[in-house]
Amino acid sequence: MGRLSERLAALGLVLPEPPKAVAAYVPAVVAGTFCFTSGQLPLHAGQLVAQGIVGQEVTVEQAQKAARQCALNAISVAAQAAGGLDRLAGVVKVVGFVQSATDFHDQPQVINGASWLFEEIFEAQGRHARSAVGTNALPLNASVEVECIFLLHA
Repeated sequence: MGRLSERLAALGLVLPEPPKAVAAYVPAVVAGTFCFTSGQLPLHAGQLVAQGIVGQEVTVEQAQKAARQCALNAISVAAQAAGGLDRLAGVVKVVGFVQSATDFHDQPQVINGASWLFEEIFEAQGRHARSAVGTNALPLNASVEVECIFLLHA
């Protein structure tokens, strides 16, 4: 068991099964020492954790939990593509999309749900560059979607 596996166990976290693609793409691709994930929805056991517009029917707290689930899913698909969880060395970049009401401006607070999880798991190597973007719609009416670039151990 490697460092990352041990860290997950110490935090009491279990990675979900890697979600399958819902269209014509692959969940993650390895290129050199990086792993790029496709946008991950907040799916848990095949169901969306949060559905709908943040700032209307979804609260910031609910959306943060959804972003956290997106992050777990991103780790899961990256680990699968990279050949194992312990190949992941850190998080380089996170892009988060929030299905937002027109007057909602707290997208960074929502995507903190993913960022906090990455720092919990990867510690200093979990600090990353990030964008948090508001949008009017997301696939399957998900409230949040997160994509990542992970650094891999050589």
